[in-house]
Amino acid sequence: MVLLETERLTLREFTPSDVDNLYALDSDPGVMRFINGGRPTPREEIETELLPRILREGGKWAAIERASSDFVGWFALTTVLGARSERELGYRLRTNAWGKGYATEGSRALIRYGFTELGLTRVVANTMTVNAGSRRVMEKCGLSYLRTYHLAWPETIEGTELGDVEYELTRADWENQ
Repeated sequence: MVLLETERLTLREFTPSDVDNLYALDSDPGVMRFINGGRPTPREEIETELLPRILREGGKWAAIERASSDFVGWFALTTVLGARSERELGYRLRTNAWGKGYATEGSRALIRYGFTELGLTRVVANTMTVNAGSRRVMEKCGLSYLRTYHLAWPETIEGTELGDVEYELTRADWENQ
């Protein structure tokens, strides 16, 4: 089922046939750099854990380039613990889709969907402090820097010592943009 379409993207529900798409995405060291230091996710983990969790929990949509019908990644609006009217924005795109404005385009569409269709009052997003590309997308989408925080990561990734950042966009601020 299609959630929404933008000028260049279709966001649709994931299906069991998306194993190869997710495997290709999570096998790219550039994509995984700020997730786990660049290590690929094993195919078995995608088949038995990751994709079943996505299908069960929802909140993530496959991003398809409309012109080519190619899978370019995913976008998410996931529930924030204890906050019914807030969601966390997320995205992960293949490196060949970087620099084309897809992350901003898909994120803006999901933010609009969240505020207009889901009745959200706030959207948040998080990334590593050193992930300049993701931070730029958040800022282009109207999110504002909220704070820097430090997590106990199970492994060291280059840049973890600088912490993570949280951005936010309230419904009121979105309506005033």
